[in-house]
Parts: sequence; C-alpha cells; structure tokens
Amino acid sequence: VQLQASGGGLVQAGGSLRLSCAASESIVRHNAMAWYRQAPGKQRNLVAASTNGGSTYYGDSVKGRFTISRDNVKNTVYLQMNSLKPEDTAVYYCAGTRPEGTMFGPYIYWGQGTLVTVSS
Repeated sequence: VQLQASGGGLVQAGGSLRLSCAASESIVRHNAMAWYRQAPGKQRNLVAASTNGGSTYYGDSVKGRFTISRDNVKNTVYLQMNSLKPEDTAVYYCAGTRPEGTMFGPYIYWGQGTLVTVSS
C-alpha cells in the first residue's frame, strides 16, 4: 500500500491545519492508522492513532487540540490540528499497520511526510 500525506504548511500560532493521508487501497485492511511527527534533531513520536473498531489514542501534548478521523470510503485518514503551537512544528507522517496490528503498532506502511511549521 502507498500512503500519500498532504496538507502541511506554514501557520501562525493559534491557527489550524488539516492533514490528509490518502491510501492506495482500503484502509479497513489496516487495523490501525496513525500520525507520527518528527521535529528537527528529535525522534519520531506517535501523535494520534485510530483503529477499525473506533478506538483512538492521542499523545499528551496534543490531547484536546488534535483529532484523528478516518473516511473508509475515500480511504483517507485525517488529522485536524487546532490551537497550533510552535512546538508542533515537525514533519508529520501517516502510517498503517497490518490487519493484526494495534494502535501502538507495529506500523509497517509509511507515507512520505508533510512539513508543518508553526510561527510564533
């Protein structure tokens, strides 16, 4: 499967962005879909995840501000990001597991990343 992330850009602090991750096949085949991010010089961290069963996970730093959603008809996963902060600046990657995966992985399939820059 190929994952194509888009929607990144430059936004001022307090603003919003919506990231999209379009899959080349049905995302229902991937139990969990997630968004990770990697800031310069830092490791890649799980931001949010969603399973076919409707469970979701959010990292502590984004709870209440970010929302992950899935459109199984369009085979697309979204990340709505509100109240953005400069510390949200990173390359955001979408990822998917195999059918047996959980929201904590292992994530086998990765998109190419989209850059989000939040100015203060």
